Amino acid sequence: MFNRDITREFSKLDVLESKLNIYETLSREMLEKLENAVDKISESNQRIANILTKHDERIDQSIKTDELLIKMIDELKTENQAEHQKTANKIEKIESKLEDVGKIKWMTIGCGIVLAVLATSVSTLASGWWTPAGIEDHVRIMGQRLDSGRMK
Repeated sequence: MFNRDITREFSKLDVLESKLNIYETLSREMLEKLENAVDKISESNQRIANILTKHDERIDQSIKTDELLIKMIDELKTENQAEHQKTANKIEKIESKLEDVGKIKWMTIGCGIVLAVLATSVSTLASGWWTPAGIEDHVRIMGQRLDSGRMK
C-alpha cells in the first residue's frame, strides 16, 4: 500500500511537474510577448517624441517667420506713409503752381481783351483819318477850330 501511495504521489508529482512546465512555457511566451509589446511601445514613444520635437521646431520657425513678416509689414507701412506724405506735398506744390498759371492765364485774357478794345477804338478813330476823305474832313475841322479860336 505504501508503494501505491508513493506511486500515486509520484504520478501527482509528475502531473504537477508537467503542469508547471506548461505554465513556465506559457509564462516565458507571455513574458516575451510583453517584452516585445513594451519594446514596440518604447519605439512608438521615441517616434512620437521625435515627431513632437520636429513639430515644435516648425512651430518656432513659423513664429520667427511670422514676427519677421510683421516687422517687414510695419516697415513697409512706415515707408508707405512717408512716401504718401511726400506725394501729398508734391501735389500741393503742383496745385499751387497751377493756381499761379491760372491767374496768369486770366490776366493774359484780360490784357488781351483790353488790347482788343483799345485796338478796336484806335482803328475806329484812325479809320477816318487814314482815308483821303477822312484827311480832308480832319483838315477842315482843324481849320474851323483855328478860325473859331481867332475870332474870339
